[in-house]
Amino acid sequence: MIAVVAVALLSVLNSADLQTKGLKALDQQDYGKAEQIFTQLAGNDPKDYSATFNLALAETGLKNDDKAIQYFKHTLDLKPGLLPAELNLAMLYLRNRRGAEAIPLLKSVIKADPEKPKPRQYLAEALAAAGRWEDAEQELHWVVQRDPKNAAAQLELGQSLMHQGKLSEAEPLYRQAAALNPAFKSYLLELAVAMTGANNQEAAIPLLSEFPNDPGAREKLGQIYLAGNQAAKAVPEFEAAVQISPTPANRLALATAYLRNRQQDKAAPILKDALASSPDDYDLQMAVGRIYRDQRNSTEAADHFFAAAKLKPDSAEAWSELAGSCVLAQMYPQALGALEKLHELNAEKPGHFFLRAIVLDKLRQPKPALANYQRFLELSTGQNPDQEFQARQRAKILQHEVNGR
Repeated sequence: MIAVVAVALLSVLNSADLQTKGLKALDQQDYGKAEQIFTQLAGNDPKDYSATFNLALAETGLKNDDKAIQYFKHTLDLKPGLLPAELNLAMLYLRNRRGAEAIPLLKSVIKADPEKPKPRQYLAEALAAAGRWEDAEQELHWVVQRDPKNAAAQLELGQSLMHQGKLSEAEPLYRQAAALNPAFKSYLLELAVAMTGANNQEAAIPLLSEFPNDPGAREKLGQIYLAGNQAAKAVPEFEAAVQISPTPANRLALATAYLRNRQQDKAAPILKDALASSPDDYDLQMAVGRIYRDQRNSTEAADHFFAAAKLKPDSAEAWSELAGSCVLAQMYPQALGALEKLHELNAEKPGHFFLRAIVLDKLRQPKPALANYQRFLELSTGQNPDQEFQARQRAKILQHEVNGR
């Protein structure tokens, strides 16, 4: 009997020694050693929730999140309501973009201690991850009222308002966050993008102008000015964007601005260099084609759309753009060829029948032209009122010609 007691006591002492070493390893962030120790302890006593909890901490430190999640869940099976396990599990869910699963855990933590701001901030993050922006806003209002110098909470409250479309209410919070933590100033850019998406360019412009060294901000400003037919203002923005970050997209945008500002001499070398370096780039050929299309240079546009179509023969988009450009350039046989390709691809839309009708009409083929005008009218049904009006007028005239023959 004495021997049995001695062996049992020795086992307890060994476990206590291992526990001490394991906790020391966690404290020193030696997570590999901690994992080994707590794996042994959890194996020795499967009901030891503290060993399982500490093993989960070790796996968290090792970024073995799947294992850590399972061990925290097992800890809660052994010890329901253990607040540190609930909080750590919730944080892992947040880290792994599983915000909805974190919500009930964080609510449990808050219920136990409702006056702590941090769990409420985590809850707001989880609610935001689940798309519940109004609920997140409520939690964050509570946090910033009690902790007004919490820059992250100010920013997150601004973001929750932004996602609800409350952009004017959001801006002061973004600025307050930036005042508390200058590293957060760059987040004003996401608010500016949201403003442009809401067609509030006037509010976005001053925000974007605060970032003269950010190529994305300069590019966005250039896009706003181009969309507003202010090419002269767009040019310096895209020039700055190219100087900071000479990406192909920025260079093409600059070329577009030059062309719209009637600076063809400056646009030409950019387009030439881009095509010379990547002549087999389908997207580039399409982009250059659209630039010329928007400049009403239909012949040049057609050349690039044809090059794109050769690179990607199954691209309905390329053949469609080619057909439209050829019609405008009065290249009627080429237009018919592009429209035939669309037919072969089973990619015809109402507008393609309208284009075919125009071409056949121009080529003085009244019967097939009439058939295509009529087919267009059958399919369009109010979607293209201007073209439908034109088609009806031409169809009446052609009907008389066909009947008179």
